[in-house]
Amino acid sequence: MKKYSLFLPVFSLLLLSFFSFSSPEQLLRTSLQLTVLNELGNPVENAEVNLYHNQEDYRNEENAAVEMQKTDKKGRVKFTGLESKVYFVDVKKGDMSNTGAAVQTDTLQEKRINKVNIIIE
Repeated sequence: MKKYSLFLPVFSLLLLSFFSFSSPEQLLRTSLQLTVLNELGNPVENAEVNLYHNQEDYRNEENAAVEMQKTDKKGRVKFTGLESKVYFVDVKKGDMSNTGAAVQTDTLQEKRINKVNIIIE
């Protein structure tokens, strides 16, 4: 019985110290979750998504900010470890793309999961 009476206060103290020193902001990195939809609003699976730091790189399709990712069954990709800045987004699947539509994000909020929908036609 003495073992358990000592264990509970020590465990409680460790648990309390963990939660007091690690807020969600300390655990989260700046990320961008993109959902790719077709003109009917349905998710697009296996679309290729590239992020660029600036408009010139976006137009020339060079110097991608991160490695290209493909969307999952829900049309989503998630890029993590990003800077808090504007990114240019290029999405393609077959003959569909977001060219001429939404190609630029807002400035990403630091230490948050930033969510954006992209329509491709």
